[in-house]
Amino acid sequence: MEYTVVAQNRKARFDFHILETFEAGIVLTGTEIKSVRAGKANLREGYVRIDGGELWLVNVHISPYEQGTHYNHEPLRRRKLLMTRQEIRRLASKVEEKGLTLIPLRMYIKESRWAKIEIALAKGKQAHDKRDAVAERDANRDMARAVRRNREE
Repeated sequence: MEYTVVAQNRKARFDFHILETFEAGIVLTGTEIKSVRAGKANLREGYVRIDGGELWLVNVHISPYEQGTHYNHEPLRRRKLLMTRQEIRRLASKVEEKGLTLIPLRMYIKESRWAKIEIALAKGKQAHDKRDAVAERDANRDMARAVRRNREE
């Protein structure tokens, strides 16, 4: 499967423990898909809400299409996500039961046609978890530098 990533939520893996990931389709208007193809989407503050047995992508910014007319879309509107009823029910039970949340990880164009979004079932990290992640990243960086230095000598 060929796909092109148009937007990523890099901060998600820092702020949340990712438990499971899913792929969902997105219902977009004409000007929205053109903006997405141009890479004008921002997932940073976005989240997924379950309302009436449907998944909704909330607070994701897709910039207005530059060549659009007065029919251009609203940048922060709610967008419907497409998944099977069975998957939505399963996600709803996990979110209600365990206090988990659904967040978007990345948006991509699949097979040069369809806009898809990867969403994650996630649990928020505490401040000390974030400090541990930063310390681990710094330690890995220091080890990689030491290995490079040893190879050069």
